Amino acid sequence: MRLVPLLCLTCALTACGNSYQGFSNDIVKRHSHWDTPEPRSGDLTEKELEMAIIAWKYFENNYQESTGLVNAVNNYPSVTWWDASSYLAGMVSALEFGIIKREEFDRRFTKFITTLNTIDLFMGELPNKAYNTQNAAKVDYANQPGEIGYSALDLGRLLIWLHIIKHRFPQYASAIDSAVLRWNFCNVVDENGTMFGALLEPGKPVQYLQEGRLGYEEYAAKGFELWGFNADQALMPEPYATINMYGYDIPYDTRDPRKLKAHSYVVTESYVLDGIELGWDVTSDRSAHDDDYSHEWVADFALQIYRVQEKRYHETGIITARTEHQLAGAPYFVYDTIYTDGFAWNTISEAGEFLPQYAAVAIKGAMGMWVLWDTEYTDLLFEHVSNVYDREKGFYEGIYENGTGLINTFTSNNNGILLEILLYKKQGKLLQYQDKTAPSLWDKALNNPFEYQSQCLPKQLASQ
Repeated sequence: MRLVPLLCLTCALTACGNSYQGFSNDIVKRHSHWDTPEPRSGDLTEKELEMAIIAWKYFENNYQESTGLVNAVNNYPSVTWWDASSYLAGMVSALEFGIIKREEFDRRFTKFITTLNTIDLFMGELPNKAYNTQNAAKVDYANQPGEIGYSALDLGRLLIWLHIIKHRFPQYASAIDSAVLRWNFCNVVDENGTMFGALLEPGKPVQYLQEGRLGYEEYAAKGFELWGFNADQALMPEPYATINMYGYDIPYDTRDPRKLKAHSYVVTESYVLDGIELGWDVTSDRSAHDDDYSHEWVADFALQIYRVQEKRYHETGIITARTEHQLAGAPYFVYDTIYTDGFAWNTISEAGEFLPQYAAVAIKGAMGMWVLWDTEYTDLLFEHVSNVYDREKGFYEGIYENGTGLINTFTSNNNGILLEILLYKKQGKLLQYQDKTAPSLWDKALNNPFEYQSQCLPKQLASQ
């Protein structure tokens, strides 16, 4: 059973479109005359708070007291670090909404960060892709004991959320730093700022593969950059091209899947997460929430991703909020895309099988667009998905486009992202800085030329 996409193997296609060998502001300028809808902001309504309470129910049901981890899928005791990050997002949001008290937050986070400080790492380097939530043992995707590698994208998301919590709750900074200082970064980010995941298959040596494609790559790279790593190469949009869909230039990654044996997916989730967590800003921008997006091309690409889904609805009547999502049965996970493998509105498995019957309105995609762009269309999305829950289990994964009903499964990722979406409405971008009073444990480690010299921490990596 798969819990989340193996994003380190995603790759791009070479379909027709406008190719860009080097990034310029052409696309940003081309669309600058368009009015960008404002994000939603303000206190939660009674309905929205009720949604948050229901979403938190998932984390009450799936919490494992023995480890402080939460199941990625309802009643299935395994988790990846992407899903664990969504739990952290949900937990911070629940505290801010008053759904849980500070004592519960402290108890939960202390248990979580203790586990992160003590888990066995993959090959002694970095956290394995998946762990059993009941005993924190390394497992494969079938939840059987063993090592399978690590995902730079999952760890990038985890680094973002550890950074957010470190600054919101500085009393946890040392415990967070201690966990990250156990990691060996030598194989995950190179001197050019390219990210690599690790893949271990039976009977084969470990493979370190370039990881990340347009959208996800830049989002995860910001996690490493927030901790001082050079992620320059991963933060570049190239190589990419655009395909015109309903009059909008939709960007997609052009790395060749025939060589890299994986796909590239144009979906909503990574752009939504970048917007709500980081405000579509560059990581050096420590300003408070505003609508001056300093990572301009990411904000513009996100707008095109929104606009084309809105336009599809107006042209076809199909309510559209496309992103990857879980299924209740095999193949358990699909990439429900705006564009992939040369085809628009293409829904495929990780193996590339065409599965149009699983196209769906994803709750996290619909709600993400709702909070980031205040329009009549996103009002419609809200009405379509805001009651798609079981009060005792949380929000369902989504609603099938073909009218066959709900995706009858519940996940940490969906419910956690829903909670942080609602928190964004209340607070704006979630990465908030406080004035530091003293160097952190991480700062001290970067200035220690001896103790961590074999782990390729940022300063050491830059000097190699």
